[in-house]
Amino acid sequence: MPSQTLLLASNSPRRKQLLALGGWEFTTAPANVDETVLPGETPRDYVTRLAEAKARVSAREASPQQVVVGSDTAVIIDGDILGKPADSTEAIAMLRRLRGRTHQVYTGIAVYRPADGKLAADLCITDVPMRDYGDDEIQRYVATGDPLDKAGAYAIQHPGFQPVASMSGCFASVMGLPHCHLARLLKEFDMKPGADLPANCQAFLNYQCPVFPSILGTG
Repeated sequence: MPSQTLLLASNSPRRKQLLALGGWEFTTAPANVDETVLPGETPRDYVTRLAEAKARVSAREASPQQVVVGSDTAVIIDGDILGKPADSTEAIAMLRRLRGRTHQVYTGIAVYRPADGKLAADLCITDVPMRDYGDDEIQRYVATGDPLDKAGAYAIQHPGFQPVASMSGCFASVMGLPHCHLARLLKEFDMKPGADLPANCQAFLNYQCPVFPSILGTG
C-alpha cells in the first residue's frame, strides 16, 4: 500500500511554510467556501465548521492515499468575529479597534480521510496583546496591501508593522496553522512528523514556544 500523504486545503504561503516544518509530504488544493458567519454561531463553532468545510471541498481533488488538512483562523474581540477586511477602510477600522488591547485568535483545524470518511478536528485559542501603534503606522501598513487577505487585518510576522507587543501562546496558530495541534490530530491517522517539529518551528519563527510540551504531551 502507498504511504499516506497530506493535501493542504489552502494556497496560503504562510500555511505552506508552516506545514513544511513538520517534514510531511504534501500537495495543495485551495478550497473556496462561503465564510459568512451563521446567526448565533460562536467563534469556536465558526472556525471549526469552516476548517471541516474546506477539508471536505478539497477532498474532491485528493488521491486515494491522501489525508486532507483544512484550517480556518478568525480574530475575536468583544465577542465579535473579525475575518478578512473587505477594503482598506475596513482594515483601518479593524486595526484601530485592536490596538493597545488583547484579543483572541481562534484557529480550527480539521483532518479528513476521504478513503474511509474518518474526520478529526481541533481548536487552538491564543491571546494576542497588540501594541499601541499610531494612526500613521496603520496608514503605512494598509498602503502595502498586506492586511487585505488577513483575518483581523494584520500579519503577526510582518517585519515592518510588528503589531504584537508580546506573545505567550502558539505563534504559529496566529499565522494560520497550529501544527503541534495538527501533529496531535495526525497521530489518529498514523501519520507522524518527519522532522523535529518544535525545534523547526521555534527556529523558523525565532520564538521560544512555551506551550508545545503540553500540546504534544512531552512536558
